[in-house]
Amino acid sequence: MAEKIVGVIGGSGLYEMEGLEDVQTVSLTTPFGQPSDSFVVGHLEGVKIAFLPRHGKGHRISPSSLNFRANIYAMKLLGVQWIIGVSAVGSMKETIHPGNMVIPNQFIDRTTGRTSTFFGDGIVGHISFADPVCPVLSQILFQAGKEVGATVQKDGTYLCIEGPQFSTRAESRLYRTWGVDIIGMTNLPEAKLAREAEICYATIAFATDYDCWHQEAGDVSIGDVLRILAQSTKIAKSAIRNAVKHLPEKRECICATALKYALITGKKMVPEKTKKDLEPIIGKYL
Repeated sequence: MAEKIVGVIGGSGLYEMEGLEDVQTVSLTTPFGQPSDSFVVGHLEGVKIAFLPRHGKGHRISPSSLNFRANIYAMKLLGVQWIIGVSAVGSMKETIHPGNMVIPNQFIDRTTGRTSTFFGDGIVGHISFADPVCPVLSQILFQAGKEVGATVQKDGTYLCIEGPQFSTRAESRLYRTWGVDIIGMTNLPEAKLAREAEICYATIAFATDYDCWHQEAGDVSIGDVLRILAQSTKIAKSAIRNAVKHLPEKRECICATALKYALITGKKMVPEKTKKDLEPIIGKYL
């Protein structure tokens, strides 16, 4: 049986993973360009980990400039079967306090300028995205959060905006009427691409603020955000260490065969360059 390999995409505040053993740095290129940074690959609790800082070391890359396709494609090249995304978010509900952890199970996409699929260039694919995160991985992350002492909410809707600006007050109030739980800038199209690549994906989201809808709490302050991020990052690392020990040996979730009935284009019609570029993702179906 193939070795379990877990990808960790560190968001704001999470730029490295301490405690890895047998560490090596891996630099990759993809048909879609360069990932955010080199991968740090090692073992954590006996499980192989491929860590990538989403915004690059030193937080150099804006949410709108992230090369999501290169990041997920590179994970696929490394043999990653599970991706744990870590994200800083704004809370859209009174009951989700700054410092709380949320494991979202739904997304609303309000991004405007991002390529959100590997398909195109002569091949069409339509994955199911009704349930956009891996239910198995989400449950494991929820339990791991509880076990490390986090105040954690299982399920919730993550609204992804383009950024890099925070919301206007009018936008924040509008989004609240939609019933969303948290707001961020990075989980889409990350989750969509992971599903297309048949990689299990789930998020550890930490609320750092109340966006700007909460008049009593004040508007978003980057100083407060950074303070809460430092605390949350420690909890996230502990939760990840706990979670990787509980991953099943075999994936039997919807993610593992997401492309089985998704490819529409006839095999003979797919251009050779596209076949070559997407071989790690679609090769077994062609």
